[in-house]
Amino acid sequence: MKDKNLPHDIENKSVEELTDLANNIIKNLENKNNLENSIDEYQMLIKLNNLIEKKFQKNSKKIAENSKEKIKEILNRNDREKNK
Repeated sequence: MKDKNLPHDIENKSVEELTDLANNIIKNLENKNNLENSIDEYQMLIKLNNLIEKKFQKNSKKIAENSKEKIKEILNRNDREKNK
């Protein structure tokens, strides 16, 4: 899979979509007998891996923040019920 075959909006793809792209590149590499001409594919795989990692960290941080906020809301609600 060459750069020209990759979507232009790769940054906007979800972690799942990026993982699928990476898996397709890996399958293509596994089916090749001569890997000497596969530098572009390996480089794209590294780029995808870095992008997946960044998106995963961003999503993980967002989940942690949402969880913290929900716990805070529950604790506040429990405090209000105790003070009734």
